[in-house]
Amino acid sequence: MSVAVPPPASQAEVVPAASVEPEAPPFVERRGVPAVPPRRIAHIVSVSGSQAIAVLERDKTPGAVAARVEIGQLVKMPTPTATVVGLVSAVSAPSPTMGGGEDIGLIEINLAGEVAPDPKDGRLSFHRGVASLPSLGDAVLLADRHDLTRVYTQPNVATIEVGSLYQDSAVPARLLTDDLLAKHFIVVGTTGCGKSCALTSILQRVLAQHDHAHIVVLDVHNEYPTAFGERAELINPTNLNLPFWLLNFQELASALTSGDADRDAEIEILGDAVLTAKRRYSDASSSRQLARRPGDLSGLTVDAPTPFRLSDVLAVIDEQLGKLERTQKTLPYRRLKSRIETLASDQRYSFMFGSLTVQDTMTDILGRLFRVPNDGRPITVIDLSTVPPEILDVVISVIARLAFDLAVWSKGGLPMLLVCEEAHRYAPAAAGKGFEPTRQALSRIAKEGRKYGLSLALVTQRPSELDTTILSQCSTAIAMRLSTERDQQVMRANTHDGALDLLDFLPLLGDREAIVLGQGVAMPMRIRFNDIADKGVPRNLNSAFSDSWSRPNLDRAGLEAIVTRWRHAGRERP
Repeated sequence: MSVAVPPPASQAEVVPAASVEPEAPPFVERRGVPAVPPRRIAHIVSVSGSQAIAVLERDKTPGAVAARVEIGQLVKMPTPTATVVGLVSAVSAPSPTMGGGEDIGLIEINLAGEVAPDPKDGRLSFHRGVASLPSLGDAVLLADRHDLTRVYTQPNVATIEVGSLYQDSAVPARLLTDDLLAKHFIVVGTTGCGKSCALTSILQRVLAQHDHAHIVVLDVHNEYPTAFGERAELINPTNLNLPFWLLNFQELASALTSGDADRDAEIEILGDAVLTAKRRYSDASSSRQLARRPGDLSGLTVDAPTPFRLSDVLAVIDEQLGKLERTQKTLPYRRLKSRIETLASDQRYSFMFGSLTVQDTMTDILGRLFRVPNDGRPITVIDLSTVPPEILDVVISVIARLAFDLAVWSKGGLPMLLVCEEAHRYAPAAAGKGFEPTRQALSRIAKEGRKYGLSLALVTQRPSELDTTILSQCSTAIAMRLSTERDQQVMRANTHDGALDLLDFLPLLGDREAIVLGQGVAMPMRIRFNDIADKGVPRNLNSAFSDSWSRPNLDRAGLEAIVTRWRHAGRERP
């Protein structure tokens, strides 16, 4: 392998660009935080692979204060052809001296990238990967504000500012918009650490820069109705229209059949009845009747998103019941019929089974769900908190599948982001748990969605309980405080980056703090998310006990109103 050798000094007009960095701009205060010039803190004594070890140096200047070196800080190491950049991963004194002498301090550094001249315009720019490794004796300097800005702010790249760097609060923390959205991302953290606020901060910044976005939030706790103001289309079971004929057969069978020993027989009966019902609707709605041979269903399938009437399904079941004689064979028919009639009359399922008329409104439904056109509301917040638990997975499966099919049929012409709160609940890691069609729909988006402009944003407090296939497809991880060792191990195993040591800080992170790794950032970083205005904070329905119990909080009239709503909804729990 040939190595490029720079020309002799007599033939070169300038010194190699990265060996002597251009003078940084004057150190001024930004955001009220005084700037700190770069300081030499150590020198390299060992380099192995992507790691280097340096010995800390003492500043002998009278009155000088020793530099404080912390894990996660950015440092730089000038070399003859570039300036190598790395993150401090450990600080130690392996052999403490006795008798009051000075300890020998060591720092371990994860090498992450380098600053070198751009071949096109000669300007210094940061890129990942290290071509010119530091050597023994090379100086290690703390990165200053100029270095931090150069590394974490990529020129000519779309970014969003979501907070500030932990190392220097005056330097904004930016996420790479296209890499973040196009390659899936996940927000993890224990309850109360600020996951919802972090997600809201990200989405608010995205919406501020993109008026024609298409974002769908599956809100299982009703936290986001006020987070995006008038820019959000708010949907809940009272105004949601998701007709049963949009379900594929697997989803329909899950909603309409029981889970006992006769389920296979019920599924077979349902399949024949749905297919016949679709044919009858097609015949009735067609302006002309085409001659068909007996049994010819003109290419219709049970999975096609074509309208049909439940009354026709019940009629087919009644017709078959009339042909049966033995009581034992009629049981699956009667159970299936009873289940359909119950769902059709239950007000909780009115958004799916309660329509008295059936019309082909698929275009209108897709347009409202996925904001086509968005009419100034580029984000849809779907409140699923009051959807009956036994059908929640079906609803999520339908929305996820429709999003993928729309992306495929639009041939990538409609980039969309699907946000899944509490993702571990409907795509669990354990085999056999959860609703398989929902897992399949999300898994398909995770593996193939980016080809068609469909991306996932997952939010979970238990990454260890999330399907590993889906988790592994998230190219950017925004990790907030995680207290359980199992969750931390899962994040380490599914994060491919050169700064995994930063994840050791997960139990120590404060509220709104996060470690961001992956392709959505120029380089791994520890950040603090910006404060969100009061009106934009996700809603928390649980008020503080000390505040709520300090005054009367519910009277008899209020309790009676709750009971009335409870009974009216027919729910077993609030």
